[in-house]
Amino acid sequence: MNKIKTHSDYLKSVFRHKVLIHFLRIFLAVFFVSAWEICAEKGIIDSFIFSSPKRIVKCFIELTKNGFLIRHVWKTIYETLICFIFVMITAIAAAVLMWLNRNIFKVAEPFLVLLNSLPKSALAPVLIVWLGNSTKTVIIAAVSVAVFGAMLSIYTSFTETDKEKIKLIRTLGGKKRHVLFYLLFPSSLPTIVNAMKVNLGLSLVGVIIGEFLAAKEGLGYLIIYGSQVFKMDWVLLSIVLLSILSVILYIIIGIFEKRTSGR
Repeated sequence: MNKIKTHSDYLKSVFRHKVLIHFLRIFLAVFFVSAWEICAEKGIIDSFIFSSPKRIVKCFIELTKNGFLIRHVWKTIYETLICFIFVMITAIAAAVLMWLNRNIFKVAEPFLVLLNSLPKSALAPVLIVWLGNSTKTVIIAAVSVAVFGAMLSIYTSFTETDKEKIKLIRTLGGKKRHVLFYLLFPSSLPTIVNAMKVNLGLSLVGVIIGEFLAAKEGLGYLIIYGSQVFKMDWVLLSIVLLSILSVILYIIIGIFEKRTSGR
């Protein structure tokens, strides 16, 4: 009976802790927004430069009425998802290829490290000259932000798989494809899911960088255009929408992680 009571108390304490965490998160968000609005209303900050929550909501309603904002949001989502899917497929395929033939990795490693460490904001203007001002340029610029690091992390996970288990499969007559599908992929799944989390954020960052320089649509374009014509409501609204979008995408990956891990 005492054990049941103790376990029940433990579950209650865990629940209270979760409630407290969620309450503090909501409180901090409400406090920040309220302080921002009050400071703008009282003239403590210049609402023309810093805007205010009320002005951002009003701007959101006005830009949504004619579908203007929805078009730009969808453009950013579309480019981000295309970039993310391409990055993950390319990274996994390249990691498999390098695992199947270690000489490929030995040749490619210094180039992958170099390309991964290269400032992508410096690469974007070059891509504009080569490929022109288009959606393709934005996606390629975004892919370059994430793909090389993803290749290295997934390949490293493959190489860290238990060698004894690989030997056991080979001893029992298994081929490389059996090792790959029955051992490497399952054991590397946590790394792949973590790479998905990281690369989803990097894809969004890469798309925004590309839209800063080579786009006529998208939230990145709205940020640049708004700052150039001093429409700070547009700029801050775009930043808020990007924050919400990144949280939603992260939650989706979190749900996928729970499904794959069986939690």
